Amino acid sequence: MSDSKRDIVIRLLPEVELIKDEDLKNKTIACWEEAIEFRGWTENLLRNIPFTLLAENVQIMFIDHVRACCLMCIACDKVLDEVHGAKKTKVNRDYLISGSLLADVGKLLEFEIIDGKPNKSDYGKHIRHPFSGVGLAFKHGLPSEVMHVIATHSKEGHGEKLLPESIIFHHCDFIDFDLVR
Repeated sequence: MSDSKRDIVIRLLPEVELIKDEDLKNKTIACWEEAIEFRGWTENLLRNIPFTLLAENVQIMFIDHVRACCLMCIACDKVLDEVHGAKKTKVNRDYLISGSLLADVGKLLEFEIIDGKPNKSDYGKHIRHPFSGVGLAFKHGLPSEVMHVIATHSKEGHGEKLLPESIIFHHCDFIDFDLVR
């Protein structure tokens, strides 16, 4: 018997288990399940597509990027807790984890495989992943704070007032992106 999409999401993104709120965890997984279903992504394809099409010879894979950003976000939040204590700006760790895991989920709609290589799909030429990611999150009833992280993490969020969770994610995302660009 083959694994369910839920099993695949949990295996690909074990950090989803760090979300304490079960409803939020289930909604986060549901977004990934739908995005996987959209083009029939397999676990193998997801593990072997580059996380960006905006640079040549990218060696960092999509799932590794999502996981690295999530883990960097958690680490940053923990350091800020440790050093600043009660003076630290309040961060909802569950929203931070969910938002970091979902920020790029729209790439599964934006990308497609053509002749064995990842390309921007016709859909992706018109709708970038922050928009499709927010659409998925809205459809699955995720909180607006999580949708804010998704919506503002890229150039689309430039000039917006950012929530603390989005500030943390944005910087972690660009650490990984700028190092491969």
